[in-house]
Amino acid sequence: MPKLWDETVDAHRAAVREAIVRATAELVAEHGVASVKMAQIAERAGVGRATLYKYFPDVEAILGVWHEEHVAAHLGELRAARERGGSAGARLRAVLTGYAFIAFHRAGADAEIAALVHRGDSATEARGQLLTLLGDALAEAAADGAVRDDIAPVELAQYCLHALEAAGALASQAAVRRLVAVTLDGLRPA
Repeated sequence: MPKLWDETVDAHRAAVREAIVRATAELVAEHGVASVKMAQIAERAGVGRATLYKYFPDVEAILGVWHEEHVAAHLGELRAARERGGSAGARLRAVLTGYAFIAFHRAGADAEIAALVHRGDSATEARGQLLTLLGDALAEAAADGAVRDDIAPVELAQYCLHALEAAGALASQAAVRRLVAVTLDGLRPA
């Protein structure tokens, strides 16, 4: 089969999959998880029901893909923040700030969707990637003298993640920045 044909078929499949995921997210935002049916998704995405079922068995599977894409995008943003120039301490601050704002913006998400997508292996894997990313940033900052080195970076990473989850309950971006500052204060060398 010619390469062009492969790319065309793959591009078509990717476009159909993207349309299904986008339609599902829109419908869930409009009506809630419990109200969305596969027939509605097929209609909104502009595909037949048989085609929809070739891609996904149910609404939960579609939301799982939607969530994985969002997590990958967030991890990409945090990696980019860590790779920007500046000192190890400045890069750590950028990662912590990025994560805090992710938690802040996620607070408005539907609890029903969160319960569906934050369980299982993919959520555990994403949390592990996040801990590794943050642990590496903390180790670099500790080696630079910017943060304490008397506690293992993985423990400090857990501390940071738990502390910054509180950003989801805050009312303003200024409050999120203050939370990041307090979290960084807890990381100062002893």
